[in-house]
Amino acid sequence: MTLTPEEQRKARLKAMRLIERMDRTERGLADKLRQDGFSSEAVQDAMDYVKSFGYINDTRYAQHYISYRLGIKSKQRILMELTQKGIDPETARTVWEETAELEEPDERALLRRTIEKKYQEGSELDDREMRRLYAYLARRGFQSNDIFSVLNEMDIHKKSI
Repeated sequence: MTLTPEEQRKARLKAMRLIERMDRTERGLADKLRQDGFSSEAVQDAMDYVKSFGYINDTRYAQHYISYRLGIKSKQRILMELTQKGIDPETARTVWEETAELEEPDERALLRRTIEKKYQEGSELDDREMRRLYAYLARRGFQSNDIFSVLNEMDIHKKSI
């Protein structure tokens, strides 16, 4: 199938409108164009077109994404979300390291704030509550040793029977 000038024009315009509203990854933009029914040739042409102007840049996207979420989400969670959005894992890690070097994120402080939203220092939790808290924190990408360490610092422990 050959790309008609009309489909080429429509795909390029659609791509420009999509990135005008919000920053997107290469994969995100290509997926959206495919969903809108454009042929693979039209999608590739539109991607090449917006890249030629520098409108799509996965490294820049990762930098913005990480900077915005640095004090809100854990490193693991951010890297996982970037990978799901189509950013190469190596690019995501490299950008994380560069950003962390400049902004020095404090994962333990973030973990402490996350725990404080649910429990105050010195809380005694039953076995079920402790498992739920641990699972909640693990799903947010915090490391086991950090979770146990911060819980210990905050004197949050299981009720003794």
